[in-house]
Amino acid sequence: MVSEQEAVPVSAEPAAITTWQGFEVFATTPPPAPPAADAPRRSVDERLAYHSAFVTIRTPAVDALARNVRTLMILGRHQRVTARPSLIVTGPATTDKTTALLEVGRVCHLAHTARSPHPGIGHTASVPVAYVLVPPAASAKTLAAEFARYLGIPTTARMTQAQITSAVCTTYAQVGVRLVLIDEIHRLNPHTSTGAETADLLKDLTERIGATFVYAGIDVTRSELFTGVRGAQLAGRASLIDFGAFPARLGQQEPFKELITLMEQALDLQQHRPGSLPRLAPYLHQRTGGKIGSLARLIRQAALDAIMDGSERITKASLEAIQLDHLAEEHYRPRTTHHHPTQHRRSNR
Repeated sequence: MVSEQEAVPVSAEPAAITTWQGFEVFATTPPPAPPAADAPRRSVDERLAYHSAFVTIRTPAVDALARNVRTLMILGRHQRVTARPSLIVTGPATTDKTTALLEVGRVCHLAHTARSPHPGIGHTASVPVAYVLVPPAASAKTLAAEFARYLGIPTTARMTQAQITSAVCTTYAQVGVRLVLIDEIHRLNPHTSTGAETADLLKDLTERIGATFVYAGIDVTRSELFTGVRGAQLAGRASLIDFGAFPARLGQQEPFKELITLMEQALDLQQHRPGSLPRLAPYLHQRTGGKIGSLARLIRQAALDAIMDGSERITKASLEAIQLDHLAEEHYRPRTTHHHPTQHRRSNR
């Protein structure tokens, strides 16, 4: 059993977000916010720290995830016979699935603790949310051990998977876990013997832990996870939230340009010209493939450069100077290779 006294070890290192102490720190730390209009100017170090973390934009997909999680938690609250309905967050890499997952977990944690504050020292702590990463090449035992590690449940190498699972289910019930977030679910392949055992463990946990399960992974519907008997069981219980790339246009709307506008409004730069980034929407869509994660990284890095070089503004030239993630660069490079000076030299030989 996890007690309030046991739950806060003395350590100079911050706890990982894949432990409940670390998740609680994440959930209770106010997220970054742009400066208020009448607020005093922030220092360089404060603005560097702010742009490094930056704001989380509430996209329609994030809103849909939050709304569905809230509904499914209510739906499954009194269900006892079968596994509760679950959710899967899917989409390409760099579409901010993990950010959305953690944001929903933060909201759930804060809502629960507002209703039921932690009891005093020596009593069982309330842990409404668990966040677990599927380890690479996960076996049923290593995944069960990750569930145990989140709550600091002691395990030994001699313990069987069944023993660890039993300890996990008992302790998760004692501390009142209501929402289980499982990230990197695409690492699971139920068509291998190890992956099949791990998928069976997840099914067992959803039936024994009184919580709503939300999974996140890269292109889950195109992975092995939805195929075969075990895949059919998961697909039959899970709703899908698709975090795709933002289209440049959607009918009369320009969702990607609207996203850029929201990010620009959150900047804390002294000389940046409002409206200059939305005007670059076609270029930014080409540059990032419409992926929010790549866009956020590009704007954050450009803001940091603008503060450090004293220009205090983001321009197309400053954006072009930034090397993005490989997927984004691979998307953008074919559109610009005909400008590459090396290729011009080769063509003149």
